[in-house]
Amino acid sequence: MIDAALLPPIRAALDAPARALVARGIGADQVTLAGFGIGLLALPALWAGWYMAALALILANRLADGLDGIVARQVGATDRGAFLDIALDFFFYATIPLGFALAAPENALPAAVLICAFVGTGSSFLAFATIAAKRGMRADAYPTKGIFYLGGLTEGTETIVVFVLMCLWPAWFAPLAYGFAAACAVTTFLRWLQGWRAFS
Repeated sequence: MIDAALLPPIRAALDAPARALVARGIGADQVTLAGFGIGLLALPALWAGWYMAALALILANRLADGLDGIVARQVGATDRGAFLDIALDFFFYATIPLGFALAAPENALPAAVLICAFVGTGSSFLAFATIAAKRGMRADAYPTKGIFYLGGLTEGTETIVVFVLMCLWPAWFAPLAYGFAAACAVTTFLRWLQGWRAFS
């Protein structure tokens, strides 16, 4: 919901670090893969109940996710980079509720509900992007994205905020998961409706 508003200040803040990476010959795909690897370490950290370590790993993953796009625009964005960015992000998002489910059996059902909700938001996002690309459509609110970026009530920023809250207050995982799953369901329904209207 607020990704479009946050992108310009984030890009401005990360421009200098991105230039430093480029100067050292580090490419966008390398940043993406490194960030993904760091993010995956949050899964065993959550499983072990090391919630503050998991939080640090999640934030490091998001930092890399912000850097890779800026690096790509400085050296030349590629279709492979755009593919890796979104595919690895969606997988990473699903590992966080899985980690909480592994940490405590009572988290299993809310984690499953949240992962199901992520399938709804992710599949509607990618399905819309596929047809939009076929029709040559562009997302004016996200002009630098490598694929058609469809916004919604629950975008990347809201997802990370919820993950941060879960790590800070793990005992509240279930209500946070159910609440965010409900918001994801609204996003999915609105995207279905938007696709129905846009592609009729």
